[in-house]
Amino acid sequence: MFPLPADPSDPPAAMTLKLSMHRALRATLLATAVATLGAAPGLLPAAMAASAPSTAAIAWQEASGDADIERAFQQATSEKKPVLLYWGAKWCPPCNQLKATLFNRADFIEQSRAFVAVHIDGDNPGAQRLGARFKVRGYPTMILFSNQGQELTRLPGEADAAQVLQVLQLGLAGGRPVKSVLADAQAGRKLSASEWKLLGFYGWEIDEQQLVPANQRPALLARLAQASQGVDEDTSTRLWLKALASSGESGKPQKPQNADAALRARVDKVLADPAASRVQVDVLANSADDIALALAPTAGPDRQALVARLDTALKRYQADTTLSRADRLQALLARVELARLDQPKMELQPKLDAALLAEVKAAAAKVDQEVTDGYERQAVITSAAHVLGRAGLWSDSDALLKASLAKSHSPYYLMSYLGGNARKQGRNEEALRWYEEAFNRSEGPATRLQWGSNYLSALVELAPQDSARIEKAASQLLAEADKDKGAFYERSARSLQKVGSQLTAWNAKGQHADSIKRLRAQLDGVCAKQSERADKAVCEGLLKKG
Repeated sequence: MFPLPADPSDPPAAMTLKLSMHRALRATLLATAVATLGAAPGLLPAAMAASAPSTAAIAWQEASGDADIERAFQQATSEKKPVLLYWGAKWCPPCNQLKATLFNRADFIEQSRAFVAVHIDGDNPGAQRLGARFKVRGYPTMILFSNQGQELTRLPGEADAAQVLQVLQLGLAGGRPVKSVLADAQAGRKLSASEWKLLGFYGWEIDEQQLVPANQRPALLARLAQASQGVDEDTSTRLWLKALASSGESGKPQKPQNADAALRARVDKVLADPAASRVQVDVLANSADDIALALAPTAGPDRQALVARLDTALKRYQADTTLSRADRLQALLARVELARLDQPKMELQPKLDAALLAEVKAAAAKVDQEVTDGYERQAVITSAAHVLGRAGLWSDSDALLKASLAKSHSPYYLMSYLGGNARKQGRNEEALRWYEEAFNRSEGPATRLQWGSNYLSALVELAPQDSARIEKAASQLLAEADKDKGAFYERSARSLQKVGSQLTAWNAKGQHADSIKRLRAQLDGVCAKQSERADKAVCEGLLKKG
């Protein structure tokens, strides 16, 4: 939004919800998906939409290594069930949103009996190795496999809970792997409506370039959208919107192939129709600014008219109580981003309408007062703080985060946001204090390496003269990597590579050669203990000798 996945980047507060929290799976009325997607008869009990959250638990099987995965697939083969793999983390806001709005639903719990549910916590021993095996990077990622281990689909991070259930049903009904479906679509072969839906609701943002390179995605989605016209118009519209959204993500938007006046008319028609736009709520709320940039790349009356139509649809989403609080906040964020469209991207004090600012403040106060569930709070409070920041209401954002620290099961995530807020405004010492405290309070091997690398990055940028502090932080990270068998895989490896690149840049002129020499000696000891060639190669590449 993520998206893409939740990740406290450097600085965390600079992360937009589009790249993280808004990729959380949405929890809206089941009736919407039944009307939109055409639920298969007999697979969804009629009372599910109105059912209260169940206290029953999903039979998650914890996985920390290959042996755990093999046992799960053996069970799936024996019971003739698909496998659902969920990769997440304790601190991750979208993961907490899943726990608050999807995993506790009676309908999802009922559905879970039809598949083998596997949970990989990113901080479990061996979890990062499994991340490399399954090519997953961002939290959360959900992948549906056949019982023979074929990847059927990646569930879209922005889809609502009912749509997730529908995608699962495609697997339960013996759906083909999305790779095979895509190959047939590209070859011009006929697809069923369900197969077009599989492509429309595929998690393209978490594909990790397995189906298509990222830079080719807009053109591919546009070709699929065109090919699906006349078969399933809702899916065709979704694919067009996805194509537009992905073409605007780079900051240098280009219209996808075949984007023309007819496509603009299609989008205008969807925006004007409350029912039709509600079907596409996830794409429109998550990518309104990218869609606007793709269809109207030049500032002027044409863009203003499109922005006005998008804003009207987003206002409807804000008022739609069938949407989760996170969804409604996302709609409000999208309106803020549209209002900022012709202003500098990182402007700290954007010029926004007073009424919109009042809405932002009121929405943040409302969720702060209403949300009591710990999982939901972890998701929506950081969302609200981010919206406040993007609106230029920095003191309100800080106050909300500070007041929520004691209520969070992962306060270090909020501390990272506070560090980011301070950093953006030039309060460097305050930023470093928050980053350091966030690192000190962080939990779990992968999480600690990630938070530590963010702290070190901030030190190098904001206090490069403080050699002792930088060397101490780097040495601590190497010591923690030494204890972690998964340190040289996936997220953990990227965290350590970030540390290495930061230290290399810090010593670009040889001015910190003594510190680097001591750290390299420590690293050599860590690398010597790595028995696997891949681990050793990553380790030895962190601080290459010049």
